[in-house]
Amino acid sequence: MKYLVPAAVTAVLLTAACSSEEASTTEETNTSEEALETVQTEDVESAGEQTEQTEQAPEETEALQEEPEMTEPQYEINPAIWTVEPLSDAPSNVVLLTIDDAPDQYAVEMAHTLKEKDAPAIFFVNGHFLDTPEEEAMLKEIHELGFPIGNHTYSHPNLRDLTEEEQREEIVSLSDRVEEIIGERPVFFRAPFGANTDFSEQLAAQEGMVLMNWTYGYDWEADYQHAAALQDIMVNTEFLTNGANLLMHDREWTNEALPGIVDGLRGKGYDIVDPVLIKGIDR
Repeated sequence: MKYLVPAAVTAVLLTAACSSEEASTTEETNTSEEALETVQTEDVESAGEQTEQTEQAPEETEALQEEPEMTEPQYEINPAIWTVEPLSDAPSNVVLLTIDDAPDQYAVEMAHTLKEKDAPAIFFVNGHFLDTPEEEAMLKEIHELGFPIGNHTYSHPNLRDLTEEEQREEIVSLSDRVEEIIGERPVFFRAPFGANTDFSEQLAAQEGMVLMNWTYGYDWEADYQHAAALQDIMVNTEFLTNGANLLMHDREWTNEALPGIVDGLRGKGYDIVDPVLIKGIDR
């Protein structure tokens, strides 16, 4: 027996079903719209945060880019005659002061004299003057006063009498020792007696040191081992020219003559060149 659903009932059922589907669709639509509004709100907030970060970024970037100002080289060493020569338009009426065999007895006092007179110089050191804590402290003091440290070999031999391996030991072991004491390796190299070899020149270059000799010096000669005579010859020698590379030593008479030498050079119109301006050193 078949049951027939009256047409009126069918209409009611269809109407109810449609109403249910519409309600469901409305709920889904409302939910989707609420979700979309939430996402849009989060996107706006996120964009705002990114904008703030972007606005701060230039300052942060600028801070990160701030670095110590680099000093451009203004001079170079002429390897033929060892003078200091200007690059481009740097003044040419300059001399370079160098002190060898430091720190023996007077190097620290000489460094203070030069500092007081605002006269830069290079202190070339030997390893046999760095054997004790007191000598280490002397080297540190010279370095902390602002003077560049040069390599003058460990035990002051004539390199031409040594094998290549012995030369390497003399030069590299001293650089290691200096670095151990002051935290930096020497930036200049001068061979004892001015006696370089092809190997020592190549090794100095590999070690990043500027090779150096000198124009004139007198304080090891008997006639100039007292202050007055040494001061006079260092200022009035015929070899005093633009860019002259002056050699002095850690000696009592040189220490006494040093103030007059600096004053005398300046009185003749020469400026004391700052070694940090020489091409080839790591700034």
